[in-house]
Amino acid sequence: MKHIQRLFLAILAIIIHTPSNFAGDLYKLKLATDWYPQPEHGGYYYALAKGYYKQEGLDVEIIPASPSTPVIPRVMTGGAQIGLGSADDVLFALNEDLPLIAVGATMEHDPLGIMVHADSPVKSLEDLEGKTVATDSGARWFLYLCKRYHFKNAKQIPLQYSVAPFLHDSNYICQCFVTSEPFFVRKAGAFSRTMLLSEAGYSPYRVYYATRDFVKKHPDAVRGFMKASIRGWKEYLNDPVDTFKQLMKLNPELSPDKMDFSFKALKEGNFITGDEAKGESIGLMQESRWKAQFELLRDLNLLKADLDYHAAFTTNFFPGKL
Repeated sequence: MKHIQRLFLAILAIIIHTPSNFAGDLYKLKLATDWYPQPEHGGYYYALAKGYYKQEGLDVEIIPASPSTPVIPRVMTGGAQIGLGSADDVLFALNEDLPLIAVGATMEHDPLGIMVHADSPVKSLEDLEGKTVATDSGARWFLYLCKRYHFKNAKQIPLQYSVAPFLHDSNYICQCFVTSEPFFVRKAGAFSRTMLLSEAGYSPYRVYYATRDFVKKHPDAVRGFMKASIRGWKEYLNDPVDTFKQLMKLNPELSPDKMDFSFKALKEGNFITGDEAKGESIGLMQESRWKAQFELLRDLNLLKADLDYHAAFTTNFFPGKL
């Protein structure tokens, strides 16, 4: 009898102290975005509002970022389980022996580009020779342009994350997201032109990533997050109105016309969906694209020659057609 009682108590202790998804329990997961709430994050907010994450057993919290809150340290220290960034970010983390891995593409192509004044003599990226360009501190793409076009006198200055310098200097050239900064320039009464870096062959995925340990221990959470996110993106791209309202509440700098501009740019540029004719699809990552980006950065001597780029990503969590 005492043996049965001890056995019962042991089983009860295991039940009490073991995490469970029974009775509607949800796994808490934090997503660290790469900027303040923007239309470029709309699919995640859509999925959250519609309860798609909950349907996958997840209690998701979206944590916005800013220039002063880098995402990788948040993910590495457990402040968030999934972070947003570029494929380059993950490759360079791997190069520094940080155990990060990309699990899906949030954008098939990066909307990062160069912005010049409408009447600038710079008509193509090749025309940047002899010019000064405002870039962020991690602008590896600038080194790529210098090598591709054999620049000798192109220079960099720090980006100020504001269009004010652009508006006050007709010769000012800076990096931009074609989905954002041109809107603010036009709203201020000026005119700009943009050139995508992908036009020169620099086109990394924008991805969401996690630590290897998290992916190994919580594959169902990763799979559920990706499935719900892709569903959210597909529906958001067809019906963004309610998400627009939500984003404007979260970010007072947004306005209906800014939302419309960014959303239109996202759709027209196929940044989220990619090109179906090339086998691209929301969330999908292809090994050939990772290989090309790795080789590009290795040729710039920015990555270890023996780095295994396969360790930077996994396609195991792509759910296919939903």
